[in-house]
Amino acid sequence: MKSSESIKNLSEAFVKAQIQMSGAEKGSNNPFFKSKYADLNSVIEAVKGPLNDNGLSYTQHPVSTERAVGVVTRIMHISGEWIEEEFTMPLTKADPQASASLISYSRRYALQSICGIPAIDDDGEKAVSRPR
Repeated sequence: MKSSESIKNLSEAFVKAQIQMSGAEKGSNNPFFKSKYADLNSVIEAVKGPLNDNGLSYTQHPVSTERAVGVVTRIMHISGEWIEEEFTMPLTKADPQASASLISYSRRYALQSICGIPAIDDDGEKAVSRPR
């Protein structure tokens, strides 16, 4: 992971943001595996408000090599402090659709990972009445 020289303010704000974050709801269906998953919109919904409420924002930029495609995810604080991590996956088919699919997939998993949020089964969570 890369970061600005200091991340003191970012760290304090990030702790507050994570307290406010819930998991990303598994609201999309994967017909191939007959399962549900948290799509990119669900992950963004789970993190954007808490990040913004605490002076944080994020950006994601595509990156690639001859054999991999992914994103760099950067979390920024209003103080100018930042942390970032690169996440790439092997490109198995060299065409625009495969690259775009991997970028979208990378965005979802990288943002979910850097923010430390799980994907949750919303119905299951409601059934056990856990606070969010």
